[in-house]
Amino acid sequence: MPSQGTIGDRVRALRLSRRMSQAQLAGPDLSDSYVSLIESGKRTPTPVVARLLAERLGCTTEFLLHGIEPRQRIDTELGLRHAELELHHGDPAMAADRFSDIVKAAGEDNAMLAAHARLGRARALEAQGRIGRAVEAYERLRREAGAHPERLAALPLTVALCRCYHRAGDLARARDLGAHALSRVEALGVTQGELAVELAAALAETETGLPFVDRVLVANGLPQVEDRTTEILALWQASVTAAEGEDSALAVQLAEDAIAAGRPSRMAVRMARIAMTWAKITATHPEDADLDRANALAASAGSVLGAFPAEHLDHARSLIVMSSVRLRSGDTEGAAELANRALDQLVGIRGTIPATAYLVLAEVHLARSQSATAELRKAQDLLSATGPAPDREAARTWRELGDLWGQAGSREDQSKAYRRALEAVGVHANMPGVVAPAVLTR
Repeated sequence: MPSQGTIGDRVRALRLSRRMSQAQLAGPDLSDSYVSLIESGKRTPTPVVARLLAERLGCTTEFLLHGIEPRQRIDTELGLRHAELELHHGDPAMAADRFSDIVKAAGEDNAMLAAHARLGRARALEAQGRIGRAVEAYERLRREAGAHPERLAALPLTVALCRCYHRAGDLARARDLGAHALSRVEALGVTQGELAVELAAALAETETGLPFVDRVLVANGLPQVEDRTTEILALWQASVTAAEGEDSALAVQLAEDAIAAGRPSRMAVRMARIAMTWAKITATHPEDADLDRANALAASAGSVLGAFPAEHLDHARSLIVMSSVRLRSGDTEGAAELANRALDQLVGIRGTIPATAYLVLAEVHLARSQSATAELRKAQDLLSATGPAPDREAARTWRELGDLWGQAGSREDQSKAYRRALEAVGVHANMPGVVAPAVLTR
């Protein structure tokens, strides 16, 4: 049976294959001009009209509307849901493969299903850290959304690209996309829901649109939710078992239940990350800042993240942010205690997160007029484990290390740290005494 990309294409192909005129297909119930409008894509048939046309064309209503037979469609829907579960609760690489398989199976004949599978694959690439590939995929989808808004919404893709460009180090592009998305969302008056939360998270990372971020924090709060991973995995396995038993409808329902069970925790974790970033910005720019609120937000974020074992790195981050806020408030004892608690959770881990904890401890020592050399050396060793690829977070941390080496009186170490900050954003400087420009590292 022929299957084209749109309802109109399918109506026309089926009509021609049956050697029917538009007037014959219209019959006594419709006008031939209305059939012509449907075939040209200028009208979408109502469910009643779709059933009538399907009966006269000798196909199912499902095929006419979606270009796919009922059993094939439900199997594809099940594949999409299992890929979604793999993305959130399994292996992102396997999720990308599952989405790719659905894209191949759907083909161009089922454009909407294929578009949603390609979106899933882009998200899976992003979750793997393959940011360049994810950007390419999102950009293609954004162009497709512009040409076919009935398949995909462009706004969530703009938010995803804002997030990815920031992670790739293109801060200017990220901020432009964030500003464009923000203008659309504010026109809609949306401050709750997944779209508003994802945009707030992206804007917080780029340190733009902060009034909107604040409104999202106020509107959504930081809900305390329980970790339902065991329940989600059990529902997922039950869905797989139902599918193996040829009960596809039940398998889809169980997969939907598993996805729904994980949604509150995903939202809570996103909100906790936004709160943590907000508190971090406040600690970085404490002039006239509300440090009490920053401390409360960081503490709430830590409480949420601490409930999920899979988020132990972000939980450690929240403790470090809280320690920075305490330090800016003048509570050096509380700052040191929180930084050490974070380090207890980061045993065996290298990179920017534990390095940042040692930087807080170094600041504590300097505030007490004590030597901070040991802490700065530990931070330097941990940062040296970061890879050669451009990394804005590593660049910022190297710059902060350079600042603290300067306060500690070691100009040579300060210069080396600033040079590494430049290298972390892809700039290689060989001149001695070079200083990392703030525009590159903040």
